[in-house]
Amino acid sequence: MKKKYLWIGSGVIAASALLLYWANRKTIPDGVTAVSNFEKSKYLGKWYEIARFDFRFEKNMSHVTAEYSLNEDGTIRVLNRGYDYKAYKKKYSEGKAKFVGDENTAMLEVSFFGPFYAGYNVMAIDENYQYALVCGKNRDYLWLLSRDKTMPEKIKYDYLKLAKDAGFDISKLVWTDQL
Repeated sequence: MKKKYLWIGSGVIAASALLLYWANRKTIPDGVTAVSNFEKSKYLGKWYEIARFDFRFEKNMSHVTAEYSLNEDGTIRVLNRGYDYKAYKKKYSEGKAKFVGDENTAMLEVSFFGPFYAGYNVMAIDENYQYALVCGKNRDYLWLLSRDKTMPEKIKYDYLKLAKDAGFDISKLVWTDQL
């Protein structure tokens, strides 16, 4: 009788763990679509952060950049850099990203801490891969990125409208000092 309950308990724990895993695997907010016909090779390289929703890893950061390059295993190396203007020091973090599905859809997972991944979704990108709008797995994470330290007002306006229409509270954006 005890073995029966042990097996049932183990099954419930395993099922719960699996459900928790799949629930946390969601990498894009409901109603948001990642860019299709995405070209990974064009996205690689250096990006300047124009604006972001602030969170603890980027708190008090200016001059923030992200550099993407290929790892030997096909994942993408992510190198984020910035300057903490309150601590008066440069900071960086290195991680890796991988596609959630096929590489033609800009829906990825990124990890800076071992086995823990978070969503990284390109919501919009121009045809020349110079400007991008990126969100996380929920509406708490949003970035405007540019290949230059500035972004044209028209692109900025279009991306902000897209983000607002997708349910993001764009009043929470922190504009990154790049100059």
